[in-house]
Amino acid sequence: MESISPNIFTNNITETIEFYKTLGFSLTMSVPEEGPDYVWAMMVNDKVTFMFQTFESLADTLPDIQRTNGASLLLYINVKDIRAFFDEIKNKVTVLQGLEKTFYGATEFSIKDNNGYVLTFAEHEN
Repeated sequence: MESISPNIFTNNITETIEFYKTLGFSLTMSVPEEGPDYVWAMMVNDKVTFMFQTFESLADTLPDIQRTNGASLLLYINVKDIRAFFDEIKNKVTVLQGLEKTFYGATEFSIKDNNGYVLTFAEHEN
């Protein structure tokens, strides 16, 4: 195995694209190529890649993909210079937990994205 790129289901990809741009992600590919009626999008920020897709686009082929927004999924993302990143986005997002030093030596904070998913950003400092 070489990498993982979560395909996250959403009801509104256009809103999701705008939210993740706030976090520094760039739209690299989409279906269709031009919005606003996207059914799938890929966004990248350095080594982190997320794909977003509508529930409806796979309703016929994978009907098991049905749920409400959010869920028991937490996306854990390692970053560099976490304090600067936190200061850059804290007033643009819903912060669930501010900067904290963990017992295992990481500095972390958690936010909620526009789909109800929890994103925890961490920097493992020496």
